[in-house]
Amino acid sequence: MDDMKDKSIHLSVEKLAEEIQNMKIYKDFYTDLQKLAASTSVKEDNFKETLLEAMKESGMETELRNTVFHWMRSHNNQIQVSANSFKEPLAYLRKAQMQWEKRIHKSLNSMCTEIGVSLARFRLASDKDELEEKWNELSTYDIDLTPYRPVYAPKDFLEVLLWIRSPNYRPIDAFYSGEGNWDFTQIPLKVKTLSELRQLYQQVTRGEPLLGVNPNMCSSSSHYLTLDAERTALGEKVLASNHAPVAQEFLKRGAPRSLRGRLWAQVMGSDIKPVHREYFAELKQAVLQYDLMIDKLIIKDVQLTASNDDQYFVFEDMLYQVLLCFSRDTEILSVFNHSSSSPIHGILKSKPATIENTVVYPPSGVIPFHGFTMYATAFCYLYDDPCALYFTFRAFYLRYWFRLHEVSSHEQGILSLCLLFERLLQRHETQLWVHFKMINVQP
Repeated sequence: MDDMKDKSIHLSVEKLAEEIQNMKIYKDFYTDLQKLAASTSVKEDNFKETLLEAMKESGMETELRNTVFHWMRSHNNQIQVSANSFKEPLAYLRKAQMQWEKRIHKSLNSMCTEIGVSLARFRLASDKDELEEKWNELSTYDIDLTPYRPVYAPKDFLEVLLWIRSPNYRPIDAFYSGEGNWDFTQIPLKVKTLSELRQLYQQVTRGEPLLGVNPNMCSSSSHYLTLDAERTALGEKVLASNHAPVAQEFLKRGAPRSLRGRLWAQVMGSDIKPVHREYFAELKQAVLQYDLMIDKLIIKDVQLTASNDDQYFVFEDMLYQVLLCFSRDTEILSVFNHSSSSPIHGILKSKPATIENTVVYPPSGVIPFHGFTMYATAFCYLYDDPCALYFTFRAFYLRYWFRLHEVSSHEQGILSLCLLFERLLQRHETQLWVHFKMINVQP
């Protein structure tokens, strides 16, 4: 058993070392490490110990630890997938996801045919110049979006989920069978009970003061008047330590508004470095160079959601930049390694149908739907820099949000979340549950 464990650790270390070398930060990190090794801080007669000590003093050790921490967090999904031969272990859910994807593809292609536009083309020079000129004020970028409609809305996806049936499900009686489109009883997935949830979140139920419950709550320390002042001072120390696991623990008791953006960036590994700004600039150039049909869908969705919301309309310009760049980001394709969904593939125009001529559409593999903009809106209150907003938004999507619009049995998937809410409501608010059932109001 110990030999197997050692072998597993060895393989994980090999994979980690290989993937770190492919990261964008590797080149700068390796250059800094070479400079450090050549400095007077490192002694030739005691090279290993003095190098490790110099790395610790320079902060490079912490940077490397954070990289390993983020790598382990992002690879938890892939470890679960590797234990199964399929990304989605349940056959009936795989089938439902495949049918849903076909429906999305058909809707997208039929809209292109009706409007008479192509999925992608080189952007006209005049359009490119206008877009570049108005990049920071894209709300003034005027195009006719009348023929375009969302590929689907959350309500459409909900209807699909409600019609999913487990082949092993048999209704007990007519009352619970109904037409089968009211709740998720017919999907026997295991979700946590209330007692299990209490056990899971016991760290936030120990009676310790939580920031955000009462803004005027007194501090437990005599050095600060309020809890907010105490947490702000402690948060600055956490940020100065630049240690992602420490920041994660700090967030469990709430973060001051002034520090939330930097703390979440530290936890999610989305701190902005020069290499990130260069990459964001490359995404911008891809937007300027290629005119994708989904650009119109993104612009229309921002107009229908954030632009019409009294809390988010002021962030309209920033949302255009972030979401248009998101559609060009090929690094997002990594999510399909452990997602139950698959991206759209198309053949290049006037080319034979071969693997070499097959491309993913859009480059990110994500088809925007009505309301997709709202994933990014909350971050607008944390960041005034589109680049910083983009990378934290992308980090959240790659770790969590991609599961909210796919058919999956994963415990963080939308099906399990719906089942969790329903079963808690049915178990602990039975009268309300029955009332909803009788008047046919979905929970």
